Amino acid sequence: MRKRTQLGSMLSAAGAIALSLLAAASSISCQGLIGNESGEDGATGQGPKPPGPNPEYEAATAVFPRLTEAQYRKSVAQLLGGDLPVLPLEQDTNPYLFYSVGATTTTVSEFGVQQYEESAEAITSYLFQEPGRRVALVGCETLSPGDTCAQDFIAAFGRRAFRRPLSSSELAKWTGVAATISAQPWESLRLATSGILQSPNFLYRVELGEPDAENPGLRRLNGYEVASRLSFLLWDRTPDDELLERAAEGALDTPEGIAQEAKRMLNDERASDTVQAFFAQYLNLNRIDGITRNPELYPLFTDGMTWAMRKEVELIVEDIVMKQRADFRTLFSTRKTFINSELAALYGLEAPGATEDTFVEVMLPEDGPRAGILTLGAFLTVNAHQVQTSPTLRGKYIRERLLCQEVQPPPPDVVTELPEPGPEGPLTLREQLEAHLANPQCAACHSFMDPPGFLFENFDNIGVFRMTETSGLPIDASGDLDGKPLQGAKELALEIEKRPELSSCIVRQLYRHTMGRLETDGEEPAILELDSALQEEGYDFRSLLLSFVTHESFRTVAEEGGE
Repeated sequence: MRKRTQLGSMLSAAGAIALSLLAAASSISCQGLIGNESGEDGATGQGPKPPGPNPEYEAATAVFPRLTEAQYRKSVAQLLGGDLPVLPLEQDTNPYLFYSVGATTTTVSEFGVQQYEESAEAITSYLFQEPGRRVALVGCETLSPGDTCAQDFIAAFGRRAFRRPLSSSELAKWTGVAATISAQPWESLRLATSGILQSPNFLYRVELGEPDAENPGLRRLNGYEVASRLSFLLWDRTPDDELLERAAEGALDTPEGIAQEAKRMLNDERASDTVQAFFAQYLNLNRIDGITRNPELYPLFTDGMTWAMRKEVELIVEDIVMKQRADFRTLFSTRKTFINSELAALYGLEAPGATEDTFVEVMLPEDGPRAGILTLGAFLTVNAHQVQTSPTLRGKYIRERLLCQEVQPPPPDVVTELPEPGPEGPLTLREQLEAHLANPQCAACHSFMDPPGFLFENFDNIGVFRMTETSGLPIDASGDLDGKPLQGAKELALEIEKRPELSSCIVRQLYRHTMGRLETDGEEPAILELDSALQEEGYDFRSLLLSFVTHESFRTVAEEGGE
């Protein structure tokens, strides 16, 4: 690694201090709201709480989300263009399902700060070494450090990177310090650009709001802060110039102005990518990457199978949520799917025209066992073990992700081994788990998770339909959901679709994803109102996004200590 310049060291040291301070503030703001930070598909924490009589929305204090790796890379590309060096960054975590929550609950290590510096240095060195590209980026020819060209670029670039105009003192700092360190005009400007990319004002989203004179204790986000929150929700990156202009004009100070910009953004391909990213986290699609199975035991599980499984769900989400703008609940009951030749073999379906790389639209047989994404390979494979299924994992997924119901972690000293077969012969997995329930330490949670999980037992651990286990014993795929008897996963899918908890839960998950934290008791009325709006709009997820960004909860935070 080349020797650091004096400015680079100064900026890194300042950045490390500021990052630590901001991260510490973030942790304090979240204290009491976020518990388990393991990031490993843990319990969703607080379940829905019924509000008291005549509830009123109460804002929560601000948190300081650090950009996730995806947000960082997309933002840098938007600021500086594509085809840039990609260096490793500190890994994101996803407590409570979402990387955005991890971004408010984890601090940056010293090595993480170094990685930000190395990334900024590599990117700016690459951009500024080629005369034509740097002039195209800056928009003028700088002749001396800190000249008018440099000042204009730093002001414009800083506004886009910090998502607000630079103050006069900030502009003086970035131009003055860089000019002092390097007498070479382009190197001076490169160092300033590198420093801005390492600044906490770029790496963290500072959305503190301004005091609301009519509502003591409440702070209302200004136009630039709304632009930032709106852009990271809908595009997962820093605002574009048009959105910043709307903020400068005051257009984002009203719900109507926000709605107009949100509609523009939702019609952009970047919104489709961001909606896909939300559903990937909500549905736990990310966990399928890297899953393997023994090819001798599972010959249908080809090298490209996990990619195909993930792609299938993405195409269903794109069709129902983005193209048709249909009832999102039909994700869990639709007979339409999109498969390639590998999935066709896995499901035993005819798919004319399908190849490994070509997906075709097919209808699942009306009298078949599958309907909706819960009966497809991605869900069934992720929620299973290497050599057997897992009714517990599958039931836990239903409870936590789709219904927002809390599942307590097992006691630390609990015995997890299933009973061994007795002299009467082998047991089905169902029989083993039912015997497991005799343990009082296990009974409470497993009686909550396993009954809906048993409904998937006709599907093995890669999603192949079966009537018997590998032992040859017949499968009993009966179960229930909250006492309602059901037979098989298809009946569960149809039951899930009409459950009111499904819509309220996706509202709750979107709220957590956007805010980067769990909701507070005072925010429950907002979730109820957004759920009602979702129902009135026919469960159209895009309409939910519009309702949310124009809702009071999207634009307000509480004074620190004022909740």
